[in-house]
Amino acid sequence: MIGRLRGEIIAKHPPQVLIDCAGVGYEVEAPMSTFYELPAVGETVTLVTHLLIRDDAHVLYGFRSEHDRALFRALLRVTGVGAKMALAILSGMDAARFAQCVEQEDIVMLSRLPGIGKKTAQRLVMEMKDRIAELGQVPAARQTLGAERATALAAPDDPLTDAVSALVALGYKPADANRMARAADDGAKTSEEIIRTALRAVTPS
Repeated sequence: MIGRLRGEIIAKHPPQVLIDCAGVGYEVEAPMSTFYELPAVGETVTLVTHLLIRDDAHVLYGFRSEHDRALFRALLRVTGVGAKMALAILSGMDAARFAQCVEQEDIVMLSRLPGIGKKTAQRLVMEMKDRIAELGQVPAARQTLGAERATALAAPDDPLTDAVSALVALGYKPADANRMARAADDGAKTSEEIIRTALRAVTPS
C-alpha cells in the first residue's frame, strides 16, 4: 500500500498531479481542496495517499492532510458513494463545510454537488453523522490563496480548457462545466482560480 509520497511536481492538470519520486512518476488524483495548496511545478510536495485497486486500474489519491484522507475513506463507506463522488465532495467544499452540512442536515447544499441527488444527500447525512464525530475535530476552513501564492502556481497553456476538463472529471456534465468555467473566467485567472470560483458559485460558504 502506498501511504505517502514526497517528490517534485512535474505537471499539474487538475484534478491530476504528476509527482516524481526518485525517478518514478506517480499520477495522483487530488481533490481541489488539496490542489489549491500545491506548490508550483518544480517544487517539492508531500501528500498522504490512498491507493484504490480496481479490476482495470490502480488509482492513487493524494491529500495534504491526514484529516482529508480520513474523510475521503469515510465517504467511500457510504452506500452509493464511490471514489469519484468522494473526490467531487471534497472538491466542492472543505471538510469543515461538509461537516457543518451533515450536522445541520443541509440536504439542499449537499445536493448542489455534482452527481449527488436528494436521496444521496440524505444518505450522506444519515451515514456520516456518526463518522464525522469519530474523525474528531474538523480543521477550520483553509484561507483563500494570497496573491503571491496564486502567482506561484504554474499556469497551463489554456486555463479555461484545463478548468473545464477538471470540472468534467469531478462529475459535471460537459455543457455545465463549460458554462461554469466561462462564467468564472475573467481572462486573467489560472485554472485553479477558475475552478475555485466556479465551485464557490455552486456551493457558497
